[in-house]
Amino acid sequence: MASEELPCQFDVVILGTGLTESVIAAACSRVGQSVLHLDRRTYYAGNWASFTFNGLLSWIEDYKNQEEVNATESEQAWRSLMEEGEDVLPLSSVDSSISNIEVYCYASEEEETKPSATSNDTASEDTNETSTEAQDTVITDGSTETVKTQNAEDEVSEPIEEQRDVSDAGQSQEEKEQHPISSPADPPVEVKRKITYQTLLKEGRRFNIDLVSKLMYSRGALVDLLIKSNVSRYAEFKNIGRILTCRNEKVEQVPCSRADVFASKQLTVVEKRMLMKFLTFCLDFEQHPEEYQDHSEKPFREFLKIKKLTENLQDFVLHSIAIVTQETLTEEGLKATQHFLRCLGRYGNTPFLFPLYGLGEIPQCFCRMCAVFGGIYCLRHSVQCLVVDKASNKVKAVIDTRGQRISCSHFVVEDSYIRDEQRRTSTAHEQISRAVLITDRSVLTSESDQQISLVTVPPLDSSSAVRMVELCSSSMTCMPGTYLVHLTCSSSNSAQEDLSPVVSRLFHVPSVPGEEPSEGTEESSKPSVLWVMYFNMRDTSDLDNSSYSLPSNVHVCTGPDSSLGSDYSIKLAESVFHQLLPDEEFCPPAPNPEDIIYDGDGPQAEGAGFDQTNNTEADQNQAEEESAAVETASSDPAEKMDRVAQETPLESARTPPSEE
Repeated sequence: MASEELPCQFDVVILGTGLTESVIAAACSRVGQSVLHLDRRTYYAGNWASFTFNGLLSWIEDYKNQEEVNATESEQAWRSLMEEGEDVLPLSSVDSSISNIEVYCYASEEEETKPSATSNDTASEDTNETSTEAQDTVITDGSTETVKTQNAEDEVSEPIEEQRDVSDAGQSQEEKEQHPISSPADPPVEVKRKITYQTLLKEGRRFNIDLVSKLMYSRGALVDLLIKSNVSRYAEFKNIGRILTCRNEKVEQVPCSRADVFASKQLTVVEKRMLMKFLTFCLDFEQHPEEYQDHSEKPFREFLKIKKLTENLQDFVLHSIAIVTQETLTEEGLKATQHFLRCLGRYGNTPFLFPLYGLGEIPQCFCRMCAVFGGIYCLRHSVQCLVVDKASNKVKAVIDTRGQRISCSHFVVEDSYIRDEQRRTSTAHEQISRAVLITDRSVLTSESDQQISLVTVPPLDSSSAVRMVELCSSSMTCMPGTYLVHLTCSSSNSAQEDLSPVVSRLFHVPSVPGEEPSEGTEESSKPSVLWVMYFNMRDTSDLDNSSYSLPSNVHVCTGPDSSLGSDYSIKLAESVFHQLLPDEEFCPPAPNPEDIIYDGDGPQAEGAGFDQTNNTEADQNQAEEESAAVETASSDPAEKMDRVAQETPLESARTPPSEE
């Protein structure tokens, strides 16, 4: 918004544009509340943000150099805006939620050199990449809950690029006719383009690097909310192609569906039967309480041993399917396994989706919905202090960084704006260790190099397991020829101390920038690290409003938690919304533009098209009820597992063809 003065009255003022705050803003605006949404940063999404490579370097520099604003200088201005019976509650102007930032560059510092012999190959590679993106991109549709491929948009949005590719291809064919190949049997010579630091800077806009690494469960709270609210139309998603694990210093695929189990070469026939029997039990474990109730207060790992699963299968289930810790109790582990299995097959052969262009797109989608329904947004604009009524202990207004007093009924704030003296708990917060890597190839090569992979690295000692997400260029998060790798675990020490041993196990880390491993050595089989950043992020998900000494109508939103999904943040947003507006529906569906009826268009709403829409919705509801009835009537758990895995045809979410 421009620098003119803001309106002086809002129903809700929200400070911070992270996922939780953005969902609350959209929900409030959707039901008619006036919303002012502010953020002191220059970008949306807070700690959920995505940056280009160059933008991330600038963010690192700015974050390290931020300084606390001296409150005494502006206190005189605050006092002039106070009325009798009011008090002032200052907020923090410095974000301390991220710490221990360490950056290392292993790419060569030399100038970029581009081999002329590969110019035509580059054009062909770009064409293949565009084709792959078109085939492997999925979009959740709010009305049909289906998956569709993105072909038409690519054709419309890149006609010039396609013409250039076709022209280059024709020119290449003429050159081939003028200079025929002497021996067609000779194999093509592959010239690998060396990626330097200058290349990363030059192609920096192709990167979208997330501060938080999360995936979306296809039946998780976030996907359900995107569909219900129609916010899904603002974003596009890609299937996670495979789930991997690292065992005995070797990366291998985890069998998680029925088809994967029987096709697996890592499991013996006996292990396949044991795993299938256990997964089938987990699908409806509530129906067999006698099998787990005696162990419900024991660790899930012990329950797996009681079920006589081998050490191999225990690792698969604990770390790659349930995705829980060694201390997780049995009932919680069974619920996590059940949730994983029920998510299979909805949009692909794994339970997960990832938003194109990075996770930072999701908060922006909800901000867009809020703005559509009248919300006002200001970046680089914060709140200096809260004006509190002493009698009721409620916030009456806020004073922004421009000295304007703005009245409000409720104030929602991100945790990083709260000062230490306003917290009731003095204990140290939990921390999340994060690492972001740019590498030159995948940790596990396959026919297609355009797959997103979830990799779990079981702990070697008492430390926690490390979760790794490897993103390819068709996810629109990195340049072609590179992979963007996110590592996450609960902190024991600094992020570098926690994660650098895992990086060394799975990747080649050059001792000198640009150094390549010797041929035939173990290091030569590993992907090379080009650039890496380590940092710690505060995890305040264990806090609630009772943890803060704040007025009763101030609602604090904690930051990202350490789990793989976003269910915690969505449930927190819904909880805060119902505290604000207990009688309103949370994020009701937004109307589609074609369904909006303007003044004078009333008779059109009575036509066949309007009735057909209602009938379609009624038919869909009836079909869902029939499907639920069939699910309940089935008595064969193996059939249930097949049906869950095949609910959405896999043809609708094709995996990309291998690129030549």
